[in-house]
Amino acid sequence: MLSSTNAITPNGYIRFRDYLQKVCGISLSDNKQYLVASRLGKTLEREGFSKIEQLVDALEKHSNSKLKEEVINAMTTNETLWFRDTHPFVILKEKVLPEMTKSALKIWSAASSTGQEPYSISMVIEEFKAARPGALKMGEKIIATDICTNILQHAKQGEYDSLAIARGLGADLQRRYFDKINDSSWKIKPQLSSRVDFRHLNLIDSFSALGKFDVIFCRNVLIYFTAELKLDILKRMHASLNPGGYLFLGGSEALSGLSSHFEIVQCHPGIVYRAKTL
Repeated sequence: MLSSTNAITPNGYIRFRDYLQKVCGISLSDNKQYLVASRLGKTLEREGFSKIEQLVDALEKHSNSKLKEEVINAMTTNETLWFRDTHPFVILKEKVLPEMTKSALKIWSAASSTGQEPYSISMVIEEFKAARPGALKMGEKIIATDICTNILQHAKQGEYDSLAIARGLGADLQRRYFDKINDSSWKIKPQLSSRVDFRHLNLIDSFSALGKFDVIFCRNVLIYFTAELKLDILKRMHASLNPGGYLFLGGSEALSGLSSHFEIVQCHPGIVYRAKTL
């Protein structure tokens, strides 16, 4: 068995850290060698690499290879659950959606992971329309993007085991919006999945082709980027929002230096950011 600890040399770690930041924006701190070792140990062993430098050499030589995709998938954190933090979804239902009833609604889930966030948004829309018959008559669309290709495939299938279902999803919503496949798995109902369009996207690349949005959920992903890259992404997200559109960030994330682009809307509990016209 290859010793992952010995494989992650100091210089090799710096090279890999720089490579990862360049290709997907993830910024590793100085003390994450153990994380790289645990997530890439099997890859190093399979490829016959005794040092992380050899992996970086291979990645730089074949920039569009399956190996690059595998490494990004391995290094991407995909921690998620249904209705994460609760209040953003309450704000969406009680404040944001009532303002969006006169035109087609377009929402972007910018780090969709295994699909819990966009499907939670779809459930909120379903509940809102049930409570207000005739609302959102122009239709609604959720674009869900992620950098991790294998996670996207999971999300598109919309199938979840008992453990995943139990993380934040109440029994009532489970009965209403999921079909039971067997004793240990459920599938999201077509009326919810049909409004979600999953796409592969790296946030460091241009996303202008996605078009304009009324609402953007970009939660718990910017914390992995440098301050400079975070600012760049947020400015481009502002450009992707319709005037007065809303941006949701994670609980530990905040806007800094963008008061000219967004205003804070206090919702008690929680906050959301409304796009200003520049």
